[in-house]
Amino acid sequence: QLQLVESGGGLVQPGGSLRLSCKASGFTMRNSRLGWFRQAPGKGREGVSCIRDSTGTTYYADSVKGRFTISRDNTKNTVYLQMNSLEPEDTAVYYCAAQNPLLATVTSCLSPDYVYWGQGTQVTVSA
Repeated sequence: QLQLVESGGGLVQPGGSLRLSCKASGFTMRNSRLGWFRQAPGKGREGVSCIRDSTGTTYYADSVKGRFTISRDNTKNTVYLQMNSLEPEDTAVYYCAAQNPLLATVTSCLSPDYVYWGQGTQVTVSA
């Protein structure tokens, strides 16, 4: 059974750091399109960062460039989101997502065109 399980969320002060993890089971992340999204209360789901396909090409939303880093560990079948210099505006539920890139209907991996989603992990940035 294909499954994505996020972890690593929590409460952090402004300027702090967190690392989110998303472990996959039932498929191999190596060749997948992988994305991190977030949804704040009252707002739509926003693409934060993604890995387009097996080439490992990464993309970031303008709001997180220079602060967040996405990475993939193929040996652990896990994708990470390292978040530094966190701001209160980063507060949201964060979701990881996966898709066969050959079946994607849009070019941008920051678009929520994904079939498989994790359950989400809460990130709260507050003093």
